Amino acid sequence: MATKKQIIMPIVILIGGVLTMIGLSSLKKPPEEKEAVDNTPIVAVETVTLAPLSLDVKSYGIVKPKYETQLVAQVTGQIVELSDAFVRGGFVKKGQLLARIDPSDYQAALIDAQATLASAKASLQTEMAQGKVAETEWKRITDASPTELSLRKPQLAQELARVKSAQANILRAKRNLQRTEIKAPYDAMIDSRNIGLGSFVTIGSQIGKLLSTDIAEVRLPVADNQLKFLMNQSKDAKVILQGDVSGQKMQWQAHIVRDEGVVDDKSRMTYLVAQVDDPYHLASNTKAKPLRFGSYVNAKIQGIQLSLAAIIPRYLVNNNKVAILDSHSKLHYSPVNIVREEGANVIINEGLNNGDQLIISALDYPVDGMKLALIDKKKPLSPSKDELDKKKVKTTQVASMGN
Repeated sequence: MATKKQIIMPIVILIGGVLTMIGLSSLKKPPEEKEAVDNTPIVAVETVTLAPLSLDVKSYGIVKPKYETQLVAQVTGQIVELSDAFVRGGFVKKGQLLARIDPSDYQAALIDAQATLASAKASLQTEMAQGKVAETEWKRITDASPTELSLRKPQLAQELARVKSAQANILRAKRNLQRTEIKAPYDAMIDSRNIGLGSFVTIGSQIGKLLSTDIAEVRLPVADNQLKFLMNQSKDAKVILQGDVSGQKMQWQAHIVRDEGVVDDKSRMTYLVAQVDDPYHLASNTKAKPLRFGSYVNAKIQGIQLSLAAIIPRYLVNNNKVAILDSHSKLHYSPVNIVREEGANVIINEGLNNGDQLIISALDYPVDGMKLALIDKKKPLSPSKDELDKKKVKTTQVASMGN
């Protein structure tokens, strides 16, 4: 028969085991409740702003004078006078004397021609008088019709020819005398001078080279696909020229005066000619920097005007559509009209409204109408340092209790 001790001991052991299990269970940390995960794709957007836009066409070119003149000697002789302004880079006015060839021989030739003319006129007067005398004598002798020889008409014609020849010699002598003075044919800048004081020149000798200062021109190459953006086939289009002068960025106003009318067989470009009036500011008192001949300039030709347009990155357009976040936070693809491509951007004039939310972030599996979440710029996408430190402390405490 079991004793009382034998009966109580198993019960005590059982109760102790139960209490031990309860105690251990109370030390175990209950599992953390995880927040529900929102799998809605998060996107970044930019607000579309529509504004008037000019589709300007860019080009470049070298500034050149409208007229270039190579001066040559038209008579022979020695250079006896040179103007102080006749130096490279000097500015001269129209009609200003640049150089003078010794006029002595040509003055003498003019005097000789004048004397010959005077003698020819005297002979003509004498012959005319003799002709009248011959006509009177013929009528007194006979009533028959006189011949031209009887009236000395051939001799009269010969003297008249001598007078005209003498007059022509005078004109030639005067012209040669005028040619001894080398004058500027227009307002110009001296590009070069090939003579010196005392130089001997002959007909055809190069005297120097002049560049007109009234008007400068710039040939601007334009690709064929850019011509459609110019108004009125670029006629009278305004042009802004930009270049460097003494290390400073400068601008000059110009306008298109003509289209050369052919496509260059090498560059396949069409050349437009821009004109700048008074490039050296000689006719005005402005202190602006001159547009010097030979300068390299960039040009912006005024193009057609768009009432409303937007410029967006090219990569956001796919099959002529862009992704928009609508008012219900859903993806919407809007068809757009691309007017022109400019490097990494495109210009759109149809399909976008002012204030549209343009999605600029990539989507893995985009579907039109899918729900999207707008990125919260105030809340960071990754845990902050404090959150990471708190999480690390909790993990350490749990590990210690487990041990």
